[in-house]
Formats: sequence, C-alpha cells, structure tokens
Amino acid sequence: MTDTPASDRSQREAAIVDQHLPDGYSAAPEVLASGAVTPDSRHNSQEEQDSLLLQGGDIHRDIYRIKARANAPKRAATFSHTHRQGLDSNEISAREQVQPGGFRRQYLQRQGLQRSISTVAAPVTKSFVGFLELYGSFAGEDLADTDDDESAIDDEDETESQREEPSERRPLLGRRKSSKRMRAQGDAGTVKTFFTLLKAFVGTGIMFLPKAFNNGGILFSSITLVMVSIITSVCFHLLLETRKRYGGGGYGELGEIVVGPRFRSLVLASVGLSQLGFVCAGMIFTAENLYSFLRAVTHRRNLPLDIPGLIAIQLVVLVPLGLIRNISKLGGAALLADLFIMIGLIYIWYYDIHSLAKYGINQSVQLFNPESFTLTIGSAIFTFEGIGLILPIQSSMAKPEHFSKLLYLIMFIITCIFTSIGVLCYATFGEFTKIQIISNFPQDSKLVNTVQFLYSLAVLVGEPVQLFPAVRIIETKVFGERATGKASSTIKWKKNLLRTLIVSICAVIAIFGASDLDKFVALIGSFACVPLVYIYPAFLHYKGVAESTAAKSLDIGMIVLGIVAMGYTSSVTIAQWLS
Repeated sequence: MTDTPASDRSQREAAIVDQHLPDGYSAAPEVLASGAVTPDSRHNSQEEQDSLLLQGGDIHRDIYRIKARANAPKRAATFSHTHRQGLDSNEISAREQVQPGGFRRQYLQRQGLQRSISTVAAPVTKSFVGFLELYGSFAGEDLADTDDDESAIDDEDETESQREEPSERRPLLGRRKSSKRMRAQGDAGTVKTFFTLLKAFVGTGIMFLPKAFNNGGILFSSITLVMVSIITSVCFHLLLETRKRYGGGGYGELGEIVVGPRFRSLVLASVGLSQLGFVCAGMIFTAENLYSFLRAVTHRRNLPLDIPGLIAIQLVVLVPLGLIRNISKLGGAALLADLFIMIGLIYIWYYDIHSLAKYGINQSVQLFNPESFTLTIGSAIFTFEGIGLILPIQSSMAKPEHFSKLLYLIMFIITCIFTSIGVLCYATFGEFTKIQIISNFPQDSKLVNTVQFLYSLAVLVGEPVQLFPAVRIIETKVFGERATGKASSTIKWKKNLLRTLIVSICAVIAIFGASDLDKFVALIGSFACVPLVYIYPAFLHYKGVAESTAAKSLDIGMIVLGIVAMGYTSSVTIAQWLS
C-alpha cells in the first residue's frame, strides 16, 4: 500500500508544504488525541505541539493537515498504531451503541473524525500546492535551489539526520539528488490546466499592446497579432512533437539530446536574457505608472522623484525578494499580481466600450503607420512569449496527450483578449495613446488612481517570479549545480551578492531604457524572444523529428523567418532609438 501512486503523491505534497511550516507544530492525530498542550510541553522543543497554538492556527489548519495526512500510518499498520487508542477513547461506549440509534451515532462520529484528519486538506492540495510547485520548473528545467535541498551534497557528506536506520523504502544505491527534485507524474485535470495556461500567458505584457497598436495602426496591428499567434502556435507544436519523440525532458535538455550540450547552454542563455529583459521592462513600467499616480494624487507636475529615482527605489523591494531561494514562496506575490492585472483589464474594457459608445472612434486612428510599424512586431512577440511554461504545464497534466488541443484553445482565447485590448484602447485614444495606458484614463478619478496603483504593485511583485529562472541559470553557471549554501556560508553569501548585483544591473539597464519603453519592449521581443519561440523549436524539430520534405521545408522556413524577423526588427528598433 505504501507504494501506491496516491501515497507517493501525498508524500510529495507534504514535502512541498513542509518547507514553509515552522518546526515544532503539527496537526497529527496523536497530538489531537492526547490534547497534550501543557506548560511543560510548551518549553519542550523535542515534542510537537498542536498547530492551533499558533496565531491564526484555525485558519491555516488545513495546510498542516496535508503533512499529517501524508505521515499517517497506512492501512496495514493502522491497528497496531498508538493513535488508534486516542481515537477510540472519544467514541461512544458499547452500552451506548446498543441503544436505539446508537450505531448510527457511532458511524457519524467516526466519519466526521476521519474527514477532519484526512479529506479536509484535499481541496487545498489540488490548487495551492500545485501552484507552489509549478514555477520551479521554468522551461521544463530543474531550477530548484540547492540551498533549499538537503540532499544536494554528495553521499559521503550527508548529515547525521540522513544516517538513520535503513528502511524498505531506502534505495540500494545512494542518490545524488533528493527525491524532491525527481520528476513526478502529473495529476492536473483539464480545467486546472486551462486556467494555469491562461494565467501563464496573460501577464504584464498585455499593457504594452495599446501603444503597439498606435505604432502600427489598427488594421496592421490586428493582422500582426493574429499572425504572431498562429506562428507561435505552430512553433509550440514543433516543440511538443520533439518532446514526444525524445521523452519528457525540459527545453534545454531536449536541445542537449537532439543537438548537443552547447545548444542547451544556448537555450538557457536565451531564457535568462529574455527573463532579465522582462524584469527591466517591468521596472520601467512600474516607475512610470507610479510617477503618473503620484502626480495625480498630489496634484503636482514636478515631483521630487523622477523616473530613474522611482526605478532605484524598487531595489528596496526587489533585492530582498530576489534573495528568496524557493520559488514557491513567491506564489502569493504571483497570485496577487494576477488579481491586480484582472482588475485593470476589467476597468479598461468597461471604460473603452463606454467611451466608444458615447463618443465614437478617435479621429486620429490610422489603419497603418509606416513610421514605426516594426515596433508592433516586437511588442506582439513580447506579449505572446510564454514558451518557458509550456513544458512544465504539460508535465503537470494527468493526461498530457490532451495538452495540445487545450493549448490551441488558450491561444485562440488570449488572441481575442489581446486584440480587444489593443483595438479598444487605440480606437478610444488614437494618437494620444500612452505606453502606460492607464494614464490615459481620467486622472481625477479615485477609481483610476486605485487601478493605477494596484497595477503598479502587480508588475512590481511579479518581477521576482520572472527574475528567478534567470538568477538560477546564472548561479548554476557560476557556482555549479552542487554548490550549496547549506554546506558553506561563504557560498551562500557569494550567491546573495550575485543576486543583488543582477538586480542592480537590471535597474541600471532600466534607467537607460526608461526614455522609450515601447522601443525597449520591442527590442526585447525581437532580440531575446524570437530565438526561443521561433528559431530553436524549428531547429530541434528539423534535427530530431522531421523526415518528410514538407516537414523539413516548414522547419527551414520557420528558422529563416525567425532570423530575418530578429535581425530586421532589432536593427530598425535600435536605429529609431538612436535617432
């Protein structure tokens, strides 16, 4: 029974949750049954205490039950385990059971107790724990920090706690990595995967689209957005086909298998570069929105802090968050960002539709803008860049063979969302559309000020999540995969210094790019995202999967298209920036 998939999944979920719980507290049945919360036990660090003693203990009780349920004895050991005595002591006596309705009362009492110690945690596990685990596998790579991994060091250096008495579940050969870092069979259903994909694509990039439509014109930008969506979907299909042929590896691992180790390094370098670009763009966007917000609420046109100053102030938040070793601890920040983004989108739809119905389309709207249309292409690619989460989300599914159809449905939905935001905003404001689109709305409205501030917070708290993959890739390259701060405080502080340096460099780049955010976003999309989304998947499919002439021709055409698009749009964007 202990080796069933359900048991393994429970143990994995308990291990994830246990990383974030304080020591010395439990919701285990023996703690409940004994009721042992005495003055002596409060000062005894060797005994676990009831988690209800913690502040807000009743609120987070279900999370403690996840661990307790996984550590509970299995069916074969139930009758000899000590906690049965505690449970039986609470049951009604045999004399009471023979009374009318006694068996029914005993049955209901037992069922209620079983639900309280086992099934209550299930709804939390299906959503909360799954979200914590997802972002540690960006691009399908194992980016878990070894500082948070107790078994990351060699077997000969294992700690005393690891030299416990062998059990039947102990492997005959020592592991070089802990079981936390082993791939697990996914259990996510279709509905959960649908919303996870939707959350992966709908991010801060959508706010750059109104200005992109202003740069390209309403007709050209709409066509560009649809074409980018179709081409991106084709490239996703090529990557999934390659993974289907070579197994369930990550993006970089596929590159290493099909091409070689250098290609894996190239993929990871592109992932790191694109993520750092997203962080820089997010810092600029946050600073500009905060600047507009402060001007609106203070009624002052000249503020003591300018855009570079507001970018520098963000380091107070980003440096501490950047030092977090476990990506799952940023789950709350990511969920908060998604909530604020949704609030902003709902208000944009409401205001634009109401304004267009009342005043009509702005007279300055163009179908095509020949002066800056190339910026639209880069911004569109930037918005659709979600390839880093495609492979880990597919791995999280219980039936990954259904993932492709779900992905194409999501691409259709987000294309409609993106196009609607761009068209509505540009049609409403025309040539006056700003890069921080919320600044176009009435600045004397308290609701607009609130949305503007919340959206700034959404981008700010989402930046550490985007920074995490890049930081881990750089750390692994500099210190190696097995260097851990748990074994050496020197390594830990070197990593802290490196992370602080990376965040500071992003701030410096953001200050230089703050003068033209739309050009900065277009450059990131053209130079950093095009290889990841268009060139690499087609090249991997060509080398490892394509056999027919038609398939090879499609791959070559996609590679050429990606290279031409990257070179042309990047060079034109840089030329416009310098001019």
